[in-house]
Amino acid sequence: MKKAIAGIAVALVMLSACGSDGSSEDTVVEETVAEATEMTEAGDIVAVASSTDGFSTLVAALTAGGLVETLQGAGPFTVFAPTDAAFAALPAGLLDKLLLPENKDVLVAILTYHVVAGMVMSADIMAGDVPTVEGSSVKLDTGYGVKVNDATVTTADVAASNGVIHVIDAVIVPPTVDLAKL
Repeated sequence: MKKAIAGIAVALVMLSACGSDGSSEDTVVEETVAEATEMTEAGDIVAVASSTDGFSTLVAALTAGGLVETLQGAGPFTVFAPTDAAFAALPAGLLDKLLLPENKDVLVAILTYHVVAGMVMSADIMAGDVPTVEGSSVKLDTGYGVKVNDATVTTADVAASNGVIHVIDAVIVPPTVDLAKL
């Protein structure tokens, strides 16, 4: 029964996903997130991301940044998770530079900027500035769908045992990071 309710909730969220342009990649990620949520209902954030098509770059970045164990911890965490397409949209060569060991601190700053302490479900999101684990705040806008800075939440409320994932269509960068210096 719990799985059926979770499946219905994910389906409703997908139907009402705001800001999606209906692209086939968004659809594939949304369908895969729904499947992964049902299959890994008790899985932590990393397990859900690892078992979901469209998040392999995020999982690789979490591994390179040494954040896997942290996001497998008790939490709860709210993760604004960029898709593989979001990482691919970064300027050419930037992702490769971020994954280099000498840039680990920058990578960790960017990744932790996507994480908010606590479990914030979509129904609880209010417009305004919200502090991230990185230390800077993200700006949430609920005027038309949900935006995190300039990224749009395309799928909300993907449940994990230690928090929730909201899928976003862009990588957000904290104001403390100057990508031009890489």
